[in-house]
Amino acid sequence: MSELDRRIDELAALMDEYGLERARWSGDEWSVEFDRGAPRPKGLATAILGEPTPTPDAEDDGDHYPAEPPEPLGTPVNSPTTGIYYSSPNPGSPPFVSEGDTVTAGQVIGLIEAMKVFNEITSTVSGRVVKVVATNGQLVNPGDPLILVA
Repeated sequence: MSELDRRIDELAALMDEYGLERARWSGDEWSVEFDRGAPRPKGLATAILGEPTPTPDAEDDGDHYPAEPPEPLGTPVNSPTTGIYYSSPNPGSPPFVSEGDTVTAGQVIGLIEAMKVFNEITSTVSGRVVKVVATNGQLVNPGDPLILVA
């Protein structure tokens, strides 16, 4: 079994163990991402290695590539560690923050479970939450945006 196959199997096992819908794991020159959401057309890969190759725009003659994605709507508050993100202190409780809420620097915005330890994640900026990016139960990595604050 190749190293990549081992990583894919490990990520799939983690998704099953924690009941995750989406997960992403990446290294220096590789990335594996799974999404159990909507069905994908046959032939569309769910594991991507290296950097994605740009594809020609469907309406184009093939000489142009899609525009860069738009800039985020606010300042991201990123995950400081790898683990499972939780938006509320326990099931059934309201989330720490929702879109439209006002947050202050130092306010708890979520929890990340790493090695059976729950770590409080605090906002690094003050402002209004314009988007909650991370979903409850999602595997996050260092630098992944959790929320956007304007």
